[in-house]
Amino acid sequence: MKTHSIKFNFIMNALLTISQVIFPMITFPYYSRVLGAEGTGSVGFALAVVSYFTMVASLGVPTYGIRACAKVRDDKEKLSQTVQELLIINGITTAVMYVAYFLAIAIVPRFAQEKEILTMVSISIVLNTMGISWLYSALERYSYITLCTVIFKIIGVVLMFVFVRSPGDYIIYGGISAIANYGSGILNFFNMRKYISLKKTGPYDFKQHIGPIFTFFMMSASISIYTNLDKVMLGFMKTNTDVGYYDASVKIKTILVNVVTSLGTVLLPRMSFYIEKGEKEAFRRTVTKAFRFVIVAASSLMIFFIIFARESILAISGEEFLPAVFPMQLLMITLLLIGLSNITGIQILTPMGRENLVLKSILWGAAVDFVLNLILIPNYASSGAAFATVMAELVVLVVQCIYLRDILAGLMRDIDLKKILIALVCAGIVGVLLHMNINMQSASLIMALAVLAGEAVVFFGIYGGLLLLMKEPIVMEILDMGLSMIRRKNKRRS
Repeated sequence: MKTHSIKFNFIMNALLTISQVIFPMITFPYYSRVLGAEGTGSVGFALAVVSYFTMVASLGVPTYGIRACAKVRDDKEKLSQTVQELLIINGITTAVMYVAYFLAIAIVPRFAQEKEILTMVSISIVLNTMGISWLYSALERYSYITLCTVIFKIIGVVLMFVFVRSPGDYIIYGGISAIANYGSGILNFFNMRKYISLKKTGPYDFKQHIGPIFTFFMMSASISIYTNLDKVMLGFMKTNTDVGYYDASVKIKTILVNVVTSLGTVLLPRMSFYIEKGEKEAFRRTVTKAFRFVIVAASSLMIFFIIFARESILAISGEEFLPAVFPMQLLMITLLLIGLSNITGIQILTPMGRENLVLKSILWGAAVDFVLNLILIPNYASSGAAFATVMAELVVLVVQCIYLRDILAGLMRDIDLKKILIALVCAGIVGVLLHMNINMQSASLIMALAVLAGEAVVFFGIYGGLLLLMKEPIVMEILDMGLSMIRRKNKRRS
């Protein structure tokens, strides 16, 4: 089966990542102002709750399925068999989770208070199962994934502007969010017949998948503890308004994490393929490149949004959400931590078949997050939840680095951090001086966006310019990639 180059896949995934940045930048400033902190918090709470049931319904298939299908992608019969087996497993767990979900709404008083919004967002569970994104990722069909995702994001934006007009429309927005995020699953489900056959060709072997699936499931479950439990615990221990403040800071963090980890999504099937074929040198080169990209991207985004957190909140959410500034500054630290642990866990340990070690690291992080949330949320609300998340991500990274200390010692020698640090310090100093002189306390949406855009131009102009002058390897490679695309485009025109 023909596959595209890593560069092509990266470009497609970069476009997908850009869409994941642009659409929230369009929607969140609008609906956060229309719904307010309480309405935004209600939606955030509901989406956090349904994410647990979606996670259990999918088990560990979203990650395991990529690896399992990537290994047999050149054999249509084996690929079809694998997809059928995983779909049957997911179908059963999805049905069970729907029963459990509506029982929980009927039994748990806090859920009963949010019955309407929880019912509305429940469509996410079945759409996520139908999405089988793991198949398309294994086949490296990133152009298709990008197109479908963008189409449904556009549909979501249109529906939002048409139907979300007042604070009481938060239930409608919950349904729109589910469609925008998971609606492409409908197309994915019917389109899969282009790549596999749904005709049964032999006896199913579910047993081979159960062990790895549950390992990946435990990883997903543990990750969800410190990515979604914060909102759930805030909803139980505080108010929807507190959840709204935290959701504003998490929204910005999530957008930026998608940028930082974009390369990892592309590399997982390729890394699994390298391991399967024993191509150790190709594996090593690719991992080193991933480290360079994450450090260059994550460190700059982290510093920029820590410095300009107030401007970001004013632009994205408005003055009502200014209590989210400090939680956001804390959460920005996780950009670098998540970016690095994405490499150590998903791009190194997982393709090597050592996902049990990833699970152990995540369990440590989940335990830290849960305990710190219990201690800090009652007194510090969203700030306490943000601090707990930072410590959880730090623990995950440290534990994974301990497992990989021999491998990482060799890889890190190939990465020169001096150039990155010099560029970062220079851009940071200018950024702080700029922030001190502007010091925005309030602003309209247009003014806040204009100021933030101007600050970004100055900060990243200095940072990127210095990296280019010092010829930092990953920056030069990205520049060369862009120039090559332009040259090829000009040749086709001529």
